[in-house]
Amino acid sequence: MIETAVYDSKPYDREYLARAASEERIAWRFHEFRLSAETAHAASGAQAVCVFVNDQADRACLEALSALDVKLIALRCAGHNNVDLVAARDFGLDVVRVPAYSPHAVAEHTVGLLLTLNRKIHRAYNRVRELNFSLSGLVGFDIRGKTVGIIGTGKIGRVAAQIFRGFETNVIAHDPFPTPKWATERNIHYTDFDTLLAESDILSLHLPLMPDTLHLLNSQTLARTKPGVFIVNTSRGKLIDTTALIAALKSGHIGGVALDVYEEEEGIFFQDLSGQVLLDDELSHLLVFPNVLITAHQAFLTQEALSEIARVTTANILTLETRQPFLEGTTL
Repeated sequence: MIETAVYDSKPYDREYLARAASEERIAWRFHEFRLSAETAHAASGAQAVCVFVNDQADRACLEALSALDVKLIALRCAGHNNVDLVAARDFGLDVVRVPAYSPHAVAEHTVGLLLTLNRKIHRAYNRVRELNFSLSGLVGFDIRGKTVGIIGTGKIGRVAAQIFRGFETNVIAHDPFPTPKWATERNIHYTDFDTLLAESDILSLHLPLMPDTLHLLNSQTLARTKPGVFIVNTSRGKLIDTTALIAALKSGHIGGVALDVYEEEEGIFFQDLSGQVLLDDELSHLLVFPNVLITAHQAFLTQEALSEIARVTTANILTLETRQPFLEGTTL
C-alpha cells in the first residue's frame, strides 16, 4: 500500500481521489493546509505527496521531503511553476503532473466569464433578487463579428478558439509553436503578437507561466491593445501585471476584465475570507471596478475534470508499485 499525503485538499479532492483508487492500494492522508518547508513533516511515513497549484515545493521543502524518504511529488494539476524541478532532481524525487484533464472545462468557463461580464448577467441577477427590474446600465455588445485574439493554442486555447468561432467571430492567434493544420481547418489565423494586440476586441490568455510569459501583459503591451478591449485570463495570474492592469482600467483604455486567476492568489483563493478584512490592496481595488469580474480559480471545477484529475493522479502514484515509466502523466 502506498501512503500518500494530500496537501491543500478540499472536499471534492477527497471525494474524487477516494473514488479513483481502492483502499488496498493507496492510503490517502488528507491535509487541509498547504505544503511548504514548514508543513513537510506531515508527510512522515508517506512514499508520495499530492499537491495543488498553491503548494510551495521549493528546495527547502523538497530537502525535507527527501529526508522523510518521500519518493514522488504528484501534482493534481497541469502547471508546475511552484515546484523546484532542479532541486527535485538533486534529491532524487520524481515529479509528475496531469498534463490535460478537461480542456473543455477551462475553455467553457472562459467563454462563460466573457458572456457574464459583457452582458452584465451577474449584476442583473443581483438586481432581480432585490426586485429591481430596471435595465439601465446593462447594455452589452454582440460577440458576433468581433475579433478574438487567442494567446496560446495548446489544448485549452484551441478549444476556446473553436467555441469563439461558433459565435461567428474572427479568431486570430499567437503561439511560438503554432498548429497550422488545425488553424486552417478551423479558419483561424496565426499572427504576430503585436498585430494580435492591436486588432483584438477580446483577448483570451491560454498559456503557461514561464520566465518569458511572466507579466506578458504589462504597461507597454497593454498600451498596444485596442481601446476598449476585453481581457479574459483563465490561465495563470502572473501573466498579467496587476499594477499595470489597474492603471489601464482607471484610464478607460480597457473595456472589461474577467479573471479566474490572480497574480497573488496564494492565501486568498480557495479560502473563505468572508468574515475578514482583505489585506491585498490591489485585489480590493480590482473588486470595486464595475467592469471587472473575478472568480476564484474555478475554471477546472467540473465533474469530468475532477474525475480525470483523480484518475491520472492515482495512476501516477500507483507506478511506485513497480517504479515503471509514467504512462498517464508527464514526468518532469
